[in-house]
Amino acid sequence: MNNLTLKQNSKSDIEEIQEVIRERICFLEYPPGTILKETLLAKEFGVSRTPLREALNRLHHLGLIETRNGVGTVVVELSPEVLFQIYEMRLELAILIGKLTPNPITQEHEEISKRLLSDTQKLHKKFDAHEYFQINHELNNLIQDIIGNAALKGMWKQLYSQAASTWYRVAKLDEEKVTLALIEELSDLCLALHRRDPEAVGYSQRIHINFGFKRVKQLLNIDNLPAV
Repeated sequence: MNNLTLKQNSKSDIEEIQEVIRERICFLEYPPGTILKETLLAKEFGVSRTPLREALNRLHHLGLIETRNGVGTVVVELSPEVLFQIYEMRLELAILIGKLTPNPITQEHEEISKRLLSDTQKLHKKFDAHEYFQINHELNNLIQDIIGNAALKGMWKQLYSQAASTWYRVAKLDEEKVTLALIEELSDLCLALHRRDPEAVGYSQRIHINFGFKRVKQLLNIDNLPAV
């Protein structure tokens, strides 16, 4: 886990606490059902409860945690119906990446995608779950950096965060197939970025998000949801 020493009550500290806890939830360091104890977290981050509670409040708005009477703050487990709605929305939003004032694609974007592809190809020889999760996280950050529309970027980040822990549960059940799929996704992305084509980035994302949802339904035995 990440450990931070933060200055007291600054806006950047709240954002950093939020991001660290968000990553822990996405990476299943805090799996669904985990109770987040404010006293321990405040001590770890070296802050009072005020900034910590603000960070937790933001995570609540992202749909990652909830407050339960008599229990406290708990990491949310998505129902199959909510999971379907999240993937349904992600598929529709992917098309908008290249349509709603995307940011210019740069050489740096392309270099990052090439590095992630190289790292994933190494994973195919020797799978490491944490490394796989980190590559996916960096990939999502790269996509977010191309999204220029602020509202779309916010929704994209929220929906990715909500779906991430479920996807990573699936990845642990089917290491080879998900690694090959990630290699294909990054290969497509490298080509789209090389062409400086944000619409191709969006369509590629849609294809691979759809693949991901099919794997989620198959491996978690969610048979009662419609196809997307």
